[in-house]
Amino acid sequence: MAAPAEMDGDIRKFEEIGTHPAAPALAIGEAVAFHLGIGPERKLARLRYLRDRWVRRLEDTGCLKLFTNLAPELSGGIATFALAGVDPAALEQHLWEKHRIFVVTIKHEQIHGIRVSPGVYTSVEEVDRFADAVERYLRKGEGA
Repeated sequence: MAAPAEMDGDIRKFEEIGTHPAAPALAIGEAVAFHLGIGPERKLARLRYLRDRWVRRLEDTGCLKLFTNLAPELSGGIATFALAGVDPAALEQHLWEKHRIFVVTIKHEQIHGIRVSPGVYTSVEEVDRFADAVERYLRKGEGA
């Protein structure tokens, strides 16, 4: 719920007010235990593996522009890319509507592309399905 008007000048107006949701408080311990059980290094290695898998596939198309530096000290599992001659927003919409693959369009004065963010539970098959869908889109156009 919003802070009352008399708190407009008080930084504490941004504190949570009202009923706090129980789910995050109850789940955080399990989430931290899961993260520590996997180990941050193994988790990061897995996410980079998934990222590199689709990046290498799309590099073979000859039209990939990668906005993410793949050097291990400079990136993790998330990457942003564009494809020559392809509107990122149209590709994002196509991936969602035709394949139920969720990616995010990034539109900034220096970057107009698509961000791909695999998760710990993302499978190799799902990454391959994403790369397949993008390759088909490039070959066949919007109706792929």
